[in-house]
Amino acid sequence: MKVKVENVENKANEVKLEITVEAEKFDEAIQTVYKKNAKYFNIPGFRKGKAPFKMVEKAYGIQIFYEDAFNEVAGEVYGKALEDNKIEAVSKPEIDIVQIESGKDLIFTAVVQTKPEVNLGKYKGIEIKKVEYNVSDEDINHELSHIAEHNARLITVEDRPVEKGDTTIIDFEGFVDGVAFEGGKAENYELEIGSGRFIPGFEDQIIGMKIDEEKDIKVTFPEDYPSKNLAGKEATFKIKLHEIKKKELPEINDEFAKDASEFDTLEDWKKSIKEKLEKDNISKAKFEMEDAAIEEVCKNTKIDIPSGMIETALDNIEQDMESRMQYQGMNLEQYLKIIGKTRQEFRDDYKEQAEKQVKTNLVLEAIMKDAKIEVTEEEIGAKIKEMAEMYGQNEETVKENAQLRNYVESNLKTEKTIHYIVDNAKIK
Repeated sequence: MKVKVENVENKANEVKLEITVEAEKFDEAIQTVYKKNAKYFNIPGFRKGKAPFKMVEKAYGIQIFYEDAFNEVAGEVYGKALEDNKIEAVSKPEIDIVQIESGKDLIFTAVVQTKPEVNLGKYKGIEIKKVEYNVSDEDINHELSHIAEHNARLITVEDRPVEKGDTTIIDFEGFVDGVAFEGGKAENYELEIGSGRFIPGFEDQIIGMKIDEEKDIKVTFPEDYPSKNLAGKEATFKIKLHEIKKKELPEINDEFAKDASEFDTLEDWKKSIKEKLEKDNISKAKFEMEDAAIEEVCKNTKIDIPSGMIETALDNIEQDMESRMQYQGMNLEQYLKIIGKTRQEFRDDYKEQAEKQVKTNLVLEAIMKDAKIEVTEEEIGAKIKEMAEMYGQNEETVKENAQLRNYVESNLKTEKTIHYIVDNAKIK
């Protein structure tokens, strides 16, 4: 194999490889492809799959094997060409076949984007604002109120109309221009008034209704409503109210502490809540300061980011969204249909986020190298042990997973790099 490498004119971080594969190797690939596909060729006088190569060649033409033979050999030689020439590709190659013929050298070119040069700016001694969050009595009481809400009982109300905060049981059916629309009908639907679960104006018009009352209410769907056939349209909903329920909150005292927590007194429970909130605030402040530090060093760094890296980041965002949608019982295409966007519009929406992710990763990687950030085997082992315990797996089995080990090492290096930036920053 011969490889010629040259930079693509007027395009930073892009190279063109001209790869020549010996005729003998390409002809071997043709034979391999023939053997894999022999069963599909039907030649008169021969059992299916038993016709000699020359007969298949005569009947179909040798060109029938070229595409598969190219695929058979190209991946291997392309990978070796990158490795031998120490090229770190960050995009899929654009392939152009120059010469492909049995008995002759296979020649093709591959244009690929490469990892860009990172011109690091100032990353030691940057200025970031100190972030602190204090826990007040109001914060503690707010947390207790949330817990009380969660432990509230619903009591049936019969002697008054609906008020804000009530939970109602209703039937409803929606119409646009007098025609019922899909998804606009339900019976015995539980709706908390003031929850904001329905379109603006819907819940407010239920306030004042009495049990067994029927009423028509008019609302207008928002212009940005996910279903495009309803967006901006005026609709009429026929409502029937069946039940009214109100929340009865427990009194926040020692008895409530015994019922809803592991503590015997409200005072001890409050102390525990305060400790938890303080711990959360420390983590929140730490994250915000780290985020500010990363943003600052990225601002100081110049990188010409190849489009292929951004496309790969967008692919990862798509895959992540696909996984999240599966947990909700749908796929990405269904989700995009609901929100009224195409896949390209989805990618356009996330392009800025993808660019930020790529730049952040490149900057941290460059600082890691410049500051000679390393992690020890002990640190890697401790993290693997922690993960094994967390997921109830055998520590030795987890250690043998090379891919997981590399992932742990990479994450630890990144964490250390971020800590290095913050530790060397000037805190205002």
